Amino acid sequence: MWPGKPNKRQFRLPLRQILYRGHLGMALVAIFLAGLTVSLVCLLTLRAYTEHNLALTARSLTYTVEAAVVFNDDSAVLDALELIASGDEVARVTVYNDQGRSMAVWTRSTDGARGRLEQLVAAWLLPPENIEPVMHDGAKVGEVRLSGSGGPLTRFLLAGTAGMVASLALTALVAFYLSRRMVSRIVGPLERLAQVAHAVRRDRDFAQRVPPAPIAELDELGKDFNVLLDELASWQTHLKTENENLAHQASHDSLTHLSNRAAFEQTLSIALRNAADEDWHVAVLFLDGDHFKAINDQHGHAAGDVVLIETAARIRSQLRGKGVGARFGGDEFAVLLAPLADAQDAARIADDILASMVQPIHLPDGTSVVMSLTAGIAIYPEHARSPDDLLKRADQAMYHAKRRSRGTRSLADQAEGKDPRQQEIVLVSDSLSPDPTVRAMPVGPGAGLERMPDAKPAATGYADGDSPGKLVAGSDRGT
Repeated sequence: MWPGKPNKRQFRLPLRQILYRGHLGMALVAIFLAGLTVSLVCLLTLRAYTEHNLALTARSLTYTVEAAVVFNDDSAVLDALELIASGDEVARVTVYNDQGRSMAVWTRSTDGARGRLEQLVAAWLLPPENIEPVMHDGAKVGEVRLSGSGGPLTRFLLAGTAGMVASLALTALVAFYLSRRMVSRIVGPLERLAQVAHAVRRDRDFAQRVPPAPIAELDELGKDFNVLLDELASWQTHLKTENENLAHQASHDSLTHLSNRAAFEQTLSIALRNAADEDWHVAVLFLDGDHFKAINDQHGHAAGDVVLIETAARIRSQLRGKGVGARFGGDEFAVLLAPLADAQDAARIADDILASMVQPIHLPDGTSVVMSLTAGIAIYPEHARSPDDLLKRADQAMYHAKRRSRGTRSLADQAEGKDPRQQEIVLVSDSLSPDPTVRAMPVGPGAGLERMPDAKPAATGYADGDSPGKLVAGSDRGT
């Protein structure tokens, strides 16, 4: 039935039983592995024992040759070396006086292949030299340098190597037999599970599933892994949705769902680069609400939010997918038109947006207000070539339009050479000024108030039937 849908009556061997059968063969392997381990431990122990004996021998020599070194008796030193160092653990001994002169040297004969092998073993397993100072009355009068012989270690290695070679040969045969037997039942399902895990990690393909296995425990593991894949797929979908929401929140205004300033400027930069390559025109519309602060003050922030949301919706509806709308903050909006065939297209869209604001905006309390927009238009490359300059020129054009007449538009050419912030403040409220025809002049020498002939109050943007506006400031945004 496998690898298709497993039969419910199919008997599955438990993993314990499979391993029990395998242990019969592994016991032989364990014997030889244990023998190898014991041999290594014995070798290390013998090495440590030899090093310790060499250190004791060197220390014993220092005591023996102390008097001979003090009296510079070279023959006595040599006799002592031949007496003590004649054991098979010492290969070479040299005694020096306090002036560094060699007084006596004893060297073991290393003729033949065995001698050379002992030297190699000693160089491999033993330290190069053991150095012990010769002390007399607390002062150093010489030193003993002793090198160990690899004789005992060599004999042990020769005896152990023969046994290890035979053990390893038998171990290899047994391991090969056992591995062939175990792969099909244990390693095979695990390999398939690993393949599914790698495919999921590499390709993010959460539709992969582990097939059934002939061993009960491995089959349960595969089922649990498949359930985990289902959960991961669900989490992947959830995270993807969350990431999309976060990306949208990072680039859009939370109230109106238009692009925010950062996203708008990034889109504008890309549009200008493409326009430079393709010889396009790009237009930026800077829109500012008229008397929005007065609406906020009289009707509350909740009503102000309704006005901003409806304003954004009307801007979006007039674009019809031909541009990018953004809210910069407060009642400031911007529109990007790219590519632009003609400057008149930007003017026409600006007129459509301004005209859409004529209809009243209904508030939650049942009242309605009308808020006009004033627009400034700047076109690439005629008015500016960089994103910052293009926005600045559109901003200046918007100020120029506000000074001229709110609810209108102005092209950047019309605002050329004029400082948008050098403008008048017109007081139209009887409650704030006894004479609504008073003009506040800029601060400076000779500043003051003068009468404006034939002054007319501006539109306030208030609800139908409400009193005229409190204050209309021609130079302040958000009013």
